[in-house]
Amino acid sequence: MKLNFKNKKVFIIAEAGVNHNGKLKNALALVDVAVNAKADAIKFQTFLPGELTGNYTPKVKYMRETKYKRSLLTKKLALSFEHFKIIKNYCDKKKIIFLSTPDGEKSLDFLINKIKVPMIKIASTEITNHEYLSIISKKNLPVILSTGMSTMKEVKKAFQILKKNLKKPIYVMQCTTEYPAPITEMNVRCVRTLQKKLKCNVGLSDHSNSFESSIAAIAIGAKLIEKHFTLNKNSKGPDHKASLSPSELKKFILALRRTEQCLGSMEKKPTKSELKNISGVRRGIVAATAIKKGTVLKNYMITSKRPFKGIQPFEKKKVIGRILKRNLKFDQPIKWQYLK
Repeated sequence: MKLNFKNKKVFIIAEAGVNHNGKLKNALALVDVAVNAKADAIKFQTFLPGELTGNYTPKVKYMRETKYKRSLLTKKLALSFEHFKIIKNYCDKKKIIFLSTPDGEKSLDFLINKIKVPMIKIASTEITNHEYLSIISKKNLPVILSTGMSTMKEVKKAFQILKKNLKKPIYVMQCTTEYPAPITEMNVRCVRTLQKKLKCNVGLSDHSNSFESSIAAIAIGAKLIEKHFTLNKNSKGPDHKASLSPSELKKFILALRRTEQCLGSMEKKPTKSELKNISGVRRGIVAATAIKKGTVLKNYMITSKRPFKGIQPFEKKKVIGRILKRNLKFDQPIKWQYLK
């Protein structure tokens, strides 16, 4: 799968993550929400318990309100491979692209060989996992790489490892790994930095609670936007409070599409709607007094006012000294065909 950027349409990923709380029916409901909001794709996280999170993993700050130990919480949030087959089929039926982040080699193989995902999303956690990145690079699928918690040096190294074997496109995402991410730490300008340094398409994995970060990212060249959403922001779980509600997701995507529209073209010229306004808005050369046919036009006889009917104000010197071929009333626009 290669994302089509020729039509300048930003690719929007609705990030369901683990907001299904380990329940298949919630996952399918999340698909419906993403479809209704007109997202291009919905993304989950595919993992086996213990594949990424070990028994000694502490809870980070945004998880502390959950009562379970981190490793037990991971087990409760995991959907089975069989569940993901059902979700993928449902996405196909609903005509939305299914994506998922594999959190280990077994999950990676499942997504590629059983689900046949069109591209692989690599989480920010894997930036320094060079062996895993090398394995992914040999799968010959497009890759989306998130860069939360990373230095530019770490990102470059990960990018080089992927590029060594990978002939497919790599899309790199600016990301701030906090839930929700403070608006002052979004560093959206890094979208340009990544684009400049890596010479690839870039995007934003937006963990903030606002729309502004993604809008700003699109304005400076982001081609992908990823945003978490949930069925209920008050649900128990690590990501719900940093996610958009169904109605917010719909408004969010609409705002991004409108942002794309207002960016328009880089060519500076009158737009279609402006062209019809030029005559009534711009000044043109007009008669400063009533003037009779045969008069040699002098400076005091002409001025510039609306409407513009063919002679620009800066062309006034070209009019002075010309002979008038017809009578003109006060304020009447002067056209070239009126002059000898």
